[in-house]
This record gives sequence, C-alpha cells and structure tokens, in this order.
Amino acid sequence: MNDWTEIKITVPNKFIDTAGDIAQMCVPYGIYIEDYSMLEQEVEEIAHIDLIDEDLLAKDRTKGAVHIYISPEENPAEAVSFLKERYNDEGIVYEIEVSGCAEEDWINNWKQYFNPIEVGEKLLIRPTWRSEYDPKGRAVLNLDPGLAFGTGGHETTRLVLSVIEKYAGNGKTFLDVGCGSGILSVAALVLGCDKAFGVDIDEMAVKTARENAELNNVSDRFTAVCGNLTDKVDGTYDIIAANIVADAIIMLTKDIRKFMNDDTIYIMSGIIDTRKDEVISEVSKYIEITNIIEENGWVCLCGQRRVAPAGSSR
Repeated sequence: MNDWTEIKITVPNKFIDTAGDIAQMCVPYGIYIEDYSMLEQEVEEIAHIDLIDEDLLAKDRTKGAVHIYISPEENPAEAVSFLKERYNDEGIVYEIEVSGCAEEDWINNWKQYFNPIEVGEKLLIRPTWRSEYDPKGRAVLNLDPGLAFGTGGHETTRLVLSVIEKYAGNGKTFLDVGCGSGILSVAALVLGCDKAFGVDIDEMAVKTARENAELNNVSDRFTAVCGNLTDKVDGTYDIIAANIVADAIIMLTKDIRKFMNDDTIYIMSGIIDTRKDEVISEVSKYIEITNIIEENGWVCLCGQRRVAPAGSSR
C-alpha cells in the first residue's frame, strides 16, 4: 500500500494562485498545480505547436486543481483541517479529495510517528497513545488532535506556544481565536492560567478542543464555542492568541482592542513571510508590535494595545 496521501483541492480559476499559496504552507517539498485556463496560448508560446491532445482539450477550463502529497509521518487529517479553515477564511470555494489509502488508515497511520514533543522550555506535548515518556520536569499537555488542526508539530503552533509559556501564570485569562484542537488554550491552562476561552468556525474543532481540555483535567476552566472570530466573545483577556491567516488577523485586529487590558499580550501567527510587511503595516494601526519571531517561512507577531489607533486624535 502507498503510505503517502494525496490531497487534491479543486477551485475556480480565479482562486488558483491563493489556493496554491495556502497549500504550500502544508508541505515543504512542493505542490503540483493543474490549470488549463490558458491551454492553447501556453502551448503555442512554449512548444510552438497548435496540436493538443484531445484529453487535455476536454479538461474543465473554469477550474484548477492543487495537489499536495503528505508523507507517512505527517497527519493528513491536520492538513485537511488546516486547508479547510484557511480556505473558508479566504472565502475560497473548494472541493477536497483525499486518496492514496483508506480514510481510516490516513487518520491513524501517522500516529506511529507522532512522539512526545518538547516545546520551548516548559512544555511537553504527549500524544494520548504514548504511555512511555519522560517529562523531564516539563508541564505535560496530553493531546488527541482528532481531525482538528493543532498537534504542536507545525511551526505556527510552536511559535505561539513558545510565547505563551513566557506570559502564562496564575490569575491570567486567555483568549484563543481559531482554537482548532484547543492546544493553545489547554497549554495556557496547564502552564498556570486561570481561565481560557476558545472559538472556532469548525464545530468538530470545538468538540475536539473540549475533549482535550477534559484529557488534561482543565475543562472546568475552559469554554469553547463555535463562532466567527470574536462574534461570540465577551470581556477582556490578559493573553490573546490568533493562529489563523493573514487576512483574518488583519480583520480581527481592527476590533481586538476592546478585548484587551492595557497590558494584554496579543500573539498573531499563521502568517506566511510573503505577507509579513503587509500584516505589520495594517496591524500597527491598532497594535504596538513588540516582537517578531520567524521560523521556516512563518511569522509570529507579538503586540500590545495602543491607547488609540496610529494617526488617530482619540
């Protein structure tokens, strides 16, 4: 059996470039894009012929397809969740097909490669199916990501976790916008925060987040709801994390100050480096950027509340 999993994303042609950029975030070894919208012109320019195979001519010219390939040690379920959430946030119409092995296999096969992960200086992420491990004095976060994004293996998640551990502590409250598996919220609670509130547009992610809170005996301090960005959020928080996409971060940040105290730490991740300058420019109108962390093409921004937006007289 082929242990690699192919994920094919079909989108209208106008979305193909953005869809490809987002798919590239899932894999470091490249993607394959099918786009036949300009078939005759490209064949003429490249090959200088006008004879084209009939099968190619029969292709749907209104849509393109992005193919990515997930290696056996990675989690296809997390990749699919990542893609769906990012495409929904970008307003991209899409269809996703998964092939290479049966669904029950690709949901479970990757688990044999997922071992406990040390993150930062204080945290150990332990998959629930790993019973033998040495925490080495670290706080242990027991995790079963299910079909939701957030195992701790992706750079965007690790970057946020490394910041959370610096600020989490007794008396602190935590807001997780786009909570996915709940890994950030549960980590904040395991590291000492009093309460955490998570919100996600995916009902399955919300269910998974609640289950992971129960696994770590912090469900009495954790609330998770299904909603879009902060439309279901009330109150203010000491730490706010948004591990989502660049456009959603820009949109979120316009109103995020009403959920912040004067000294709240606001952590923004899921930003690909090609969008870094744009996001910083927009976010800086409302938030004072205090730290920029980068890893493997991903950017995490940390900021604090401006008294008023930059350039405002208020």
